[in-house]
Amino acid sequence: MDARTSKPDRRSGGLRFSQEGIVFLLTLAMFAGFSLLLPKFLTSGNVIALMRSVSVLGILSLGMCIVVIGRGVDLTMVATLVVGMVWAVKLANEGVPFGVALGFGAGLVSLFGLVVGLIVAFAEIPAIFATLAMAPVIFGIGNPFLFKQDTHNAPAGIAWLRELGFGMSFGIPNTIWVFAAVALLVHLMLRYTRFGRSIHALGDNPSAARLTGFPVRPIIVAQYVMTALVAYLVGLVIVASNSGINSRLAYTTLVYDVLLVVVLGGIGLSGGRGGVRNVLVGTFFVGTLLSGMTILNLTHTAQNLIKSVVMLMALVAETFANPRDEQTSQQGDI
Repeated sequence: MDARTSKPDRRSGGLRFSQEGIVFLLTLAMFAGFSLLLPKFLTSGNVIALMRSVSVLGILSLGMCIVVIGRGVDLTMVATLVVGMVWAVKLANEGVPFGVALGFGAGLVSLFGLVVGLIVAFAEIPAIFATLAMAPVIFGIGNPFLFKQDTHNAPAGIAWLRELGFGMSFGIPNTIWVFAAVALLVHLMLRYTRFGRSIHALGDNPSAARLTGFPVRPIIVAQYVMTALVAYLVGLVIVASNSGINSRLAYTTLVYDVLLVVVLGGIGLSGGRGGVRNVLVGTFFVGTLLSGMTILNLTHTAQNLIKSVVMLMALVAETFANPRDEQTSQQGDI
């Protein structure tokens, strides 16, 4: 959905578009194969469950793509959504109006994003190390200072929350409509706003962006605040879909599934390239893969092995599709 993804790149020889197309075809083939070989795959219940899981994975990946396009990465997303949403739910269950509690949670995750952004922008620590270190810090602030229990049930009697998680419009789960709305907003932001063009410019060539007058450090900080808020929205979807949230979600491999979506979709880790279309392609591939492996009852170890091999292959493909030139190799990576 971004013009940058539809034009052959001089350094990639057009391979980026081919990677995206190949992943899309593999998704169709995998979906067809699972439908034929797994009797439970094409049932209405599994399809709805697949769509709901895709919405969570997809919205998180949209947030991740913003920082990756800007030559960053955010490994704090899951910790941020867990701490912010668990605290909001806890406040609501203690008598705080749910809307007010959500506002407190949004303020908290914005603060987390601000701190991460400031560290990356001003301390100039590579984003992968800064966010890797900050993820346990964020969760450590939440547990035990803001909450102590693992499981937190959604507040009762909130009709719109239940409708969000279990309702359907035109035969499609409402969570998918939320995913579609966020995808549209991110696409419009990246394509048509000065901020979106600044993110692409920053990711493509940070030195040139500085020389041309882009406020590089404020852009970096804004990226991480925006990503934190997107993660918080995913937390709300999780609460609505599961009637609650478990803080142990922070210990899962969800953030690596998000990275797998981004890499498979064809968003260049060297920054400056990619868009919402890439996220959509990667999301449906990973969502279909996870659903099939779950029905096959594969162990978590086996699933992680398969996902790791797929990610490694995608990283190798991305390297060949976007070879580094001398200028790129001299600039900071994620």
